[in-house]
Amino acid sequence: MKSQKTFLRKSVALMAMAFMLVSIVSFGQTKVQELDALLGLYTQYGQFNGSVLVAEKGKVVYKKGFGLANMEWDIPNTPDTKHRIGSITKQFTALLIMQLVAEGKIELQAPVSKYLPEYSKTNGDKITIHQLLTHTSGVPNYTSFPNFFKDLSRNPHTTNEMVRLFADSTLQFTPGTKFTYSNSGYVLLGAIIEKITGKLYEQVLREKIFNPLAMNNTGFDHHNSILKKRASGYQKKGSTFENAPYIDMSTPHAAGSLYSTVEDLYKWDQALYTEKLLPKNYMDMMYQAYIPAFGQHYGYGWSVGKMEIGTSKDSVQVIGHSGGINGFNTLITRMPNEKSSVILLDNTGDGELNDITIAIAGILYNKAYELPKESLASKMYSTILDKDLQAGLAFFEKHKNSEDYVLKESDMNSIGYSLLRSDKLNEAEAVFKLNVAQFPKSSNVYDSYGEVLMNLGKNDLAIANYKKSIELNSANENGIDMLKKLGVETNNLIPEVKVPETILEEYVGRYELMPGFILTVTKEGTQLKTQATGQSQVDVFPKSNTVFYLKVVAAQITFNQNEAGKTESLTLLQGGQEITGKKLPE
Repeated sequence: MKSQKTFLRKSVALMAMAFMLVSIVSFGQTKVQELDALLGLYTQYGQFNGSVLVAEKGKVVYKKGFGLANMEWDIPNTPDTKHRIGSITKQFTALLIMQLVAEGKIELQAPVSKYLPEYSKTNGDKITIHQLLTHTSGVPNYTSFPNFFKDLSRNPHTTNEMVRLFADSTLQFTPGTKFTYSNSGYVLLGAIIEKITGKLYEQVLREKIFNPLAMNNTGFDHHNSILKKRASGYQKKGSTFENAPYIDMSTPHAAGSLYSTVEDLYKWDQALYTEKLLPKNYMDMMYQAYIPAFGQHYGYGWSVGKMEIGTSKDSVQVIGHSGGINGFNTLITRMPNEKSSVILLDNTGDGELNDITIAIAGILYNKAYELPKESLASKMYSTILDKDLQAGLAFFEKHKNSEDYVLKESDMNSIGYSLLRSDKLNEAEAVFKLNVAQFPKSSNVYDSYGEVLMNLGKNDLAIANYKKSIELNSANENGIDMLKKLGVETNNLIPEVKVPETILEEYVGRYELMPGFILTVTKEGTQLKTQATGQSQVDVFPKSNTVFYLKVVAAQITFNQNEAGKTESLTLLQGGQEITGKKLPE
């Protein structure tokens, strides 16, 4: 669940200037300049808009705001801008639970029903506190419910009302057997905290964490409160931004309802090296690698593993967590062996935070790192608006193979829809047609092209593109609906395919698509399932014995065999990009 802000008064500005002089002396002039240049480019290209803090060996070496906390009033982000931090909230919830464990008020292996006797007995007797903390409970993730963003997320809910949303839902699997990220599990932990303490979750946080650490700029975000230096949340629309959809912050609760600043999160980061909040033996339990997840492992409210250092093959041990909520995305990455950290809070919901963190690590460790590239689609879009379609197409043709720009199917699709919504149908048609030419293996590009063709009354071409989209992705229900509107018989478009179980068994395993990004394939009966790093488990469906597709997103998986007929890798096709990952040893 997912930041920015304000002008400093003169005395504070002088203090900040003095601090920066000290930073330059102790950290090194060139590294500070490198960080400025790196983050400046990400901001210039619309790939970062927020606040950043970098610490090395327990000392702040860099903190700054980039872009705008409020775009309507041109108020800049600063290090004390308050951002919604989304799922970073979970580590605070986990620590409250561990404090109660240390006090003897909670047993990690006890069932939920021991602490919430009114909770559904069907599930409450099966799920332990440990399983809630590690996302191994099987409780369905309420934010994935079909009506969540449209209806539930916009209305206020009490803690009990939130728990009732999923209390009687069928568990996704036997508790303790798998990892599936679940916001529901952490809302349930918040309810347990309130039940045991007799106080509101936010009150317990204030008393047991925020006040002791003087985290005065962190709290539970209430929409109706006047909160100084609170960033507004935005989302991309073409090459520009618009206000993010509203969400009532009671709905994320203990899974993602907090706001904070990079400065406060640094206080939190440093306190975790001490016993001020929790005895060391209990703190260490939070960082155990309990279950494979996110291409790493999951502890209690933290992801634990290794991270690349720049573009080198070197890596460093990290403890971290990301967050995403309407209009915001966040990432805290701690390097405990060095007591270094990178804290990034973005209030556009679209920052390239993983890439930025890896590059910053390169700077910290004096390794090579990649600079961001400007989006070719965004540049073409602004050229179309500033000049005309022909100028935009000429710019695209001139620079499509340039090393200075990055071309993404999703960027092209976004600007195409921006043009379509602005009634620039001819321009939208040209952009979608270009996208088809650049990413011919993507189902989504044909679906989008079909939509603008329908708007232009070019129904024969629209039908051909929708059919191609469904051929590439049998799960494209929108394409089927559109064909029905166009009077096309669709019953025979998706042939039923049954794959022998012996072949399905051969595909089960873990596939490394890139360092730190794993696709895990499992089987339940005749149903093949996949779970990508940081994502929920989803079903995949066969197009043939080797090719499968997803229904939740436009993606396709092909399993590759060696000469002996053994599966050695898979190829993921998504967003016009192909990534092949080798099957990892058992």
